[in-house]
Amino acid sequence: MMNADATLERVWAVLEAVPDPEIPVVSIRELGILRDVRRAADDALEIVITPTYSGCPAMYQIAEDIGAALNAAGLAKHRIETVLAPAWTTDWMTSEAREKLRRYGIAPPMGNCGSNHAPQEKTIRFVPRAANNDKPPCPHCGSSHTERLAQFGSTACKALYRCIDCREPFDYFKPY
Repeated sequence: MMNADATLERVWAVLEAVPDPEIPVVSIRELGILRDVRRAADDALEIVITPTYSGCPAMYQIAEDIGAALNAAGLAKHRIETVLAPAWTTDWMTSEAREKLRRYGIAPPMGNCGSNHAPQEKTIRFVPRAANNDKPPCPHCGSSHTERLAQFGSTACKALYRCIDCREPFDYFKPY
């Protein structure tokens, strides 16, 4: 039997290949959805995931895909725990995920929400953010001459933009 550390490393490697069902060019680990892999007191594997937003309909598919990947790798005794706090942030995306989004035609989130990739509790402030007049560059031609067409794009976590120069529409993964 493998030692616990080797098993956990293997689980991380297996789950690295699980794609996001809505954006298949990035893995759930690259997006920061996969939060932790640990061994429970009953020796089952616990997989901790956080949705990109609380109503994300892809979470059921993600859980099924995780289970299928673990079963295929012979790591069948597991359970999936979905945690909502701390809330997911685009800061948890890897730089590789951001580049993959851009190459896929989705403008990655601009800037940083201040979490420095480390999940932590934050004080909620009910004040509007300062206006961000920066527009996302077009993932097709790189132009910053873009316009927002709709606050929501193909999914609630994206906005719909169009490049004024090349006229191509594109999704922008909103930072939060």
